[in-house]
Order: sequence, then structure tokens, then C-alpha cells
Amino acid sequence: MVLVWQSRRARIAKAVGLAAVVALVAAPFAGATPHQRSISPDGLGPAAGKLSSAPVTRYLIAHPEAAPEGARPRYEELRALIEQHRAASTSSGPGTGPLSSAVFNHDDTGLPQNEESIAACGHHGQNVLGGTNDYRGLLDPEENFTGWHFSTNGGSSVRNEGLLPAIDFGGGTMVPSGGDPVDISTRDCTFLAVDLNYDPEDFFPNGVGIYRSDAATLARCPGGTDPSCWPDREVVAQSTDPHVLLDKPWAYTDGKYVWVVYSEFRCPDVGCTGVYTSNSIMAVRCTLDLACTDPMLISGDQPSIQFGDVTIAPDGSTYITWEQDNDLETGFEPPEHMTFWLRVAPPGSTTFGPPRQVAEEPLNIGIAPLHANDFRVATYPKSDVKVVNGKTRVFVVWDGCRARALGDSVCEEPAIRMRYSDNQGVSWSGTRTLSAGGDNYFPTISANEGGRNLAVAWYTSRFDPVFHNRQDVEVTEVTPEGRVVDRQRLTRVSNETEADPLLGGAFIGDYFEVLARHDVALTHFNANYRSVKLLGEGFPIPQQDNFLIRSHL
Repeated sequence: MVLVWQSRRARIAKAVGLAAVVALVAAPFAGATPHQRSISPDGLGPAAGKLSSAPVTRYLIAHPEAAPEGARPRYEELRALIEQHRAASTSSGPGTGPLSSAVFNHDDTGLPQNEESIAACGHHGQNVLGGTNDYRGLLDPEENFTGWHFSTNGGSSVRNEGLLPAIDFGGGTMVPSGGDPVDISTRDCTFLAVDLNYDPEDFFPNGVGIYRSDAATLARCPGGTDPSCWPDREVVAQSTDPHVLLDKPWAYTDGKYVWVVYSEFRCPDVGCTGVYTSNSIMAVRCTLDLACTDPMLISGDQPSIQFGDVTIAPDGSTYITWEQDNDLETGFEPPEHMTFWLRVAPPGSTTFGPPRQVAEEPLNIGIAPLHANDFRVATYPKSDVKVVNGKTRVFVVWDGCRARALGDSVCEEPAIRMRYSDNQGVSWSGTRTLSAGGDNYFPTISANEGGRNLAVAWYTSRFDPVFHNRQDVEVTEVTPEGRVVDRQRLTRVSNETEADPLLGGAFIGDYFEVLARHDVALTHFNANYRSVKLLGEGFPIPQQDNFLIRSHL
């Protein structure tokens, strides 16, 4: 869930035999070194490459002693500041900056939002729900952390927002929302939110929660953490063993069923704050009244996997994809390589066919971080399905390095790749490259219901040709055969990912999302354009926000 990786500088130093350099160049703040191998002998360990990173700030604020020695004073100060503002939060005003009209929150504290999801329904998609890791949860007395942001005008402005409330895990044990948001909706505007729920002090109890509401309720409720905004809340799956951690959910609904996939990590230590020994992809099917099956094992006996994704085809078939890596074999040392897999269940069934190999990616991002950025990034395959020439075609997109240098410790020029299958994964097309230069990562795909072509979006550095550091959002229109017919740069000003005063360049989320219907795309993404005082102190400075842009394919 929270662990962090070995720093890029440390890996480079090790690769060239200059380990002594690490002590000289190590960043003073753990947030600036997202690939740190371990935080302390008793703290967060080397499993970081696959566990969700959003809660790391929460954990280290609660446990400054677990931070690297040089970073502990900052976390102690931050903890004191958060406790002070929990009692009396200070407004910093709305803030200013590029794309200010596209900010999709009402945050005036200057705290970050990241890891964006999006759902829409209604006439021309006027009801829009976005989800985030919302660091305003640090100020919430109940410690909820999953943000929801609702619009009734197609995403042009936020009508209401808040934090998903806690869920009863049984016996009156209320467990707060914890991030990793997934938002989905039915045609009749039933909205569902899925996330992680866990005790932020030690990650146990933990589980995957599901929330249900509707457009009218979200528009009129008091907002915040008021439970009336999300009147129906259930635990999809929960860990009953402190050595087991549930992580990284994803979800999809066809209006009849809701499928939720997630990862299950098994660890030798309580709370999984060290090394994991195995992990699995699990799935649960729920009805719209939130009655769910028992968890189903999807990944079989594969020993090291993560990043499940699920899609329901128009015919009702369920497609689940995931990645398998060699991390446990190598002890989280490079070289890492991935294989992507698919399983399919027939319409209405919970019985899945055999695993089908999608592709091999020997140069995935992950253990090898980007050459010009310090934020966490990992290859996270995403999928969607579309009817093409009367057949259901499944598409899988991912990011892979074009080269890995210094003993596989640095990822250079990652590209966005895609394959598709017309026979449920028995055979696959060749690999298409969708990106056009620079560093490209965090692909997201939408089948574009009602339109001929697909929408695929990602972050790119290709508009920063010298340094490959600043970030833009690119949305492409892709034919069902994998040909890019249009590219749109949504961000007219490139984003500086290191600008946030709390997270620095450490974390921008593990994903963002595009949703397209009838050739209109909603892209919910992360950037540091808006300047706000951090908790009312100092000067207005750029800070991390979620942005929403509507575009036409």
C-alpha cells in the first residue's frame, strides 16, 4: 500500500560503483525520493513497487519515526501543523493560475489531489463524478481520504464535493476511506465509488469498499463526509489477517452487475509495512443493491502480480487483465520484466476461462524509474472492449521503456503500446505504438460508446524536448485497428510535476482516467497549475490539483 522505492540516484550510484555518492546527494525529505528502498529497519520496506503510494504521507505523518533520519523533523513539523489545522482550518482563497477554469475541486487549503477517476451519465453526460486521493483528508477528524467531486453541467464546474465516509466493517468498527478511487455509473445515473478502506495508523483492518448514490442525492446533500451523500456503503472484501493487505481496486458496471478486482498481498510482518511474500488478483461480483459474491482467485498460482483491470463487454462477458512480474524472484532488484494476462467469463457467469497471455514487456517502467522525473511510476496495463465488425474486440494498452540504462536502473523514452484480440485472447494483433516521442506514461483507454474510434490518453514530456521533464496530457483518437488519427494536447502550458509543496516530485498518483462517449471525451488528470497558500501560510505557490477537460474526438 504505502511503501516507497529505492531512489533513482541511489540506483545510479550503485550501478556505477559510487555508493558513497548516495550520502552526499540523498534528498532530505522522503517525499522527494519515491523509489527509496527502505525507510527504516522497522519501517517501510522494499515492496513499494507494487503497493499503493497515496497513503505514505498519512503513515509518515502518524509515524515520523519511520521516515529516513533526515526527513523526520519535516514529518514531525507537518504532523503538528495538521493537528493544528484540524482544530481550525485556514482558508487560503480560490487561487489563480493556468487552466484555472478546469480545476475540478473547491480546495482552498493548498493540499494535494491526485490519482483521478471519472464517471458520467445523463443527457449529454451532464452529471459527472470525479474521484481523487484528497489530502484534505489529513484535516478530517475521521481521517477519510477519498475525494468525490460532482458536477451537474458536464464538468464545467463542481456542484458539490466531499470525502467518502467511513464504512462499518462489522461490530461497529468504522474504517475510513483511504484513496485509490474508482468511479463508475449506470445509464440511469446510479453512481458507484470504489476505494481502499483501512486504519491509517497501521493499515489493519483493511479492505475494499463500495459506495452507492445517485445524481439527485449528490447534487443536494450537505457534502463533506455527511453520510447522507452516500447512503449505501458495503465492504466488498476485507482482510481478517493482519498479514494480508488488500490493494489497488478497479471496477466496472453494465447496469446489472458491478465487478471489482483488487490485489491481495501476503506479508511476514503485521500491516504489510515490509516485504510481501506473494500476491494475487482477486475479483468480486456485486449486484446494484451491493450484494456481493465471495472473493474469487483470478491469477491462479502466479507468484508476483498486481494492477488488475476489469471491463464488461456489451454482450455481458467479463474481461480481467493483470500484470505478472519477476520481482519476488529478483528480490525487487532490476532487471524487472512483465507479462500481461487476460481471463474472460461468459455473459452472466462467474466462471472464468483459462489465462491468456496478452504480451510480454521486458522493458516495463517500475523498478527502472523515469530518467528525468522522481515521481513513482509503474507499468499498469489498462483495457476496454468494443464491438468491431460484429465481434467483441478487447484492447490492452501499457507503457514500456524504449531503453533501460545503467543496469536497467533508468527508464528512457517510454512509449505507449497497444494490442487487441477478437477471440477473447486466444490470439493477438501485433503491438502498435501510439505515442510520438518523448517520455509517455500512465495510459488510459475508453471504448467511446456510440463513436467509431477509441480514446486513449497519457502523460507525455514530448513538448519539453530538451529535458523531458515537464508534463502534458495528450488525448488521441485511435481506430479499432490501432492507427492514431488525431492528437490533442489538452494542456496549453506544460506542468512542472515537482512544484507541489507537500509532495514535491514524489507522487502524482498511479493513474488518471479518460472517459469518452459519442465522441466527447472527459479527461480527469493531475497538475500543479493553481497557486494557493499552503494551509493559509506563506505565499500563494503552485500546488497539486485535479483538473477536468472536455474535448471532442
